[in-house]
Amino acid sequence: MITQNHIDAYAADGVVLVRGLLRDWVDIIAQGIDQNMAEPGPYAAENTTATDTGRFFDDYCNWPRIPAFEKIIRDSPAGQSAAQIMQSRTAQFFHDHVLVKEPGTSKKTPWHQDSPYYFVEGRQTVSIWVPVDPVGLDACPQFIKGSHLWDKLVLPVRWLDDSGFYPDKDDYLPVPNPDAEPDRYTLLSWTMQPGDAILFDYRTVHGAPANQGPHRRRAFSMRWVGDDARYVERPGRTSPPYPGHSMQAGQRLRDDWFPVLWPRPSVGAA
Repeated sequence: MITQNHIDAYAADGVVLVRGLLRDWVDIIAQGIDQNMAEPGPYAAENTTATDTGRFFDDYCNWPRIPAFEKIIRDSPAGQSAAQIMQSRTAQFFHDHVLVKEPGTSKKTPWHQDSPYYFVEGRQTVSIWVPVDPVGLDACPQFIKGSHLWDKLVLPVRWLDDSGFYPDKDDYLPVPNPDAEPDRYTLLSWTMQPGDAILFDYRTVHGAPANQGPHRRRAFSMRWVGDDARYVERPGRTSPPYPGHSMQAGQRLRDDWFPVLWPRPSVGAA
């Protein structure tokens, strides 16, 4: 379902919408999200403060313990689509991420890039963001067109209080504020149906509005890397941290923790 038009748009803009990419997997994704929320993992977070309304839940790195997530990651078209959009021979799975904004949630997702939070560098990276509820423009993530080509990374912040994630802010660009400078950036966002997918580069700056409407906004995101992705040291604890990984700068991610799922492993392979 990935076309040359998708590939060209991804390369130019850092993000592309693929309609219906995981339409047949919506029920399984929803089952996994329900289990994840009922049985949160060690990295689960509630991203609202006393002054916010609603609930903004997120959690990640749960695919080894949630069968529905493992099935999607291994058996759905996600891996092949990731390789195609990255223009990579392989697609290696990095981690899963659940994001849920309940109705009436006032908390916005801060503007950020995924890349500086991660211990991964490379041109061939992609996040696949899939909602299991209809999503209007008032709740859909927004992406700064072409920001994956910026020369410097944006300061990563903590979602709960917008504080800096690493100690030296001067190493990063300030967090942009498209709301205050609407003429400076071109924002991309869409009305989505369950199973549609937004594919975006780890370096693409994005955020998301509050969910003030009457409907839930549940989404499942899969992070993939390609042939050129390598482990990189960051100036502090990354998110996800993966303690004890023992990787060294410049190495490919260890495939016993981060499986290469495209091309599909042969039967009996790890």
